[in-house]
Amino acid sequence: MSQNIFTAKHAQGPVVEGVCLTAQDGFSARYDLDRINGVFSRPSHPLYGKPYHNTILVVDTAKGGVASAWMIYEMKMRNLYPLAIVFNTVNPILAQGAAHGGIAMLAGFEVDITTAIPSGSTLRINPAMKTLEIITPAS
Repeated sequence: MSQNIFTAKHAQGPVVEGVCLTAQDGFSARYDLDRINGVFSRPSHPLYGKPYHNTILVVDTAKGGVASAWMIYEMKMRNLYPLAIVFNTVNPILAQGAAHGGIAMLAGFEVDITTAIPSGSTLRINPAMKTLEIITPAS
């Protein structure tokens, strides 16, 4: 039986539920996204062409600097943003960007979260409890 609840070392933001997009790749709000149309735009990214709005992104690591942080805030102000971002590892800049934008974020798990959570699963993120729960596995 597979594990349905995962505990993060780092967490912030509101409780959210939604369908996830999972990729064993990094995440940069600046270089990976078309923030006007709300899709992944880097052709070599595994999520290329997929819409990220109202999804929970499950990705390997945070990429980018200060520009990515304010772009996360901009995405929230445009109402075109992911519900949460889940990382294996995150940098302080992306953590600040998620906090400033009010977007839930979890990072630091005992397992590689990108291999444990299949894309298309419905998840519940509870930052206060530092938990990610698979409500419905991907079919």
